[in-house]
Amino acid sequence: MKKTEKSSSRRRAPAQTPEARENQMIALAMDRVEDRMLNGKASAQEYIYFLKIASTKSQLELEKLRNENELLKAKADALESAKKTEELYRDAIKAMRAYSGADNEPDDPNQVILGID
Repeated sequence: MKKTEKSSSRRRAPAQTPEARENQMIALAMDRVEDRMLNGKASAQEYIYFLKIASTKSQLELEKLRNENELLKAKADALESAKKTEELYRDAIKAMRAYSGADNEPDDPNQVILGID
């Protein structure tokens, strides 16, 4: 049995999510293009597409996008950490005030951090 007959007769399990369905469709399209390339019947656009994604520029752009994603995640983590640190400081100041006998809580939350009365 040829590869084209094998891949067209093979049935895949249904996708559970839209992303999985999209990946199935991409894989199916890639299989068809591969078959056409192997048989010498692929269009110029199909060849150009694969030449473009294989280029150094394309690889660098992909790497840049991945790095930007990592940077955004790091920034989000830093913001979350800053929020937790602020909360810890606020709790520590509140505990020190209670320990020193100043149990009245200031109305303005900035007074806790800045010590403004």
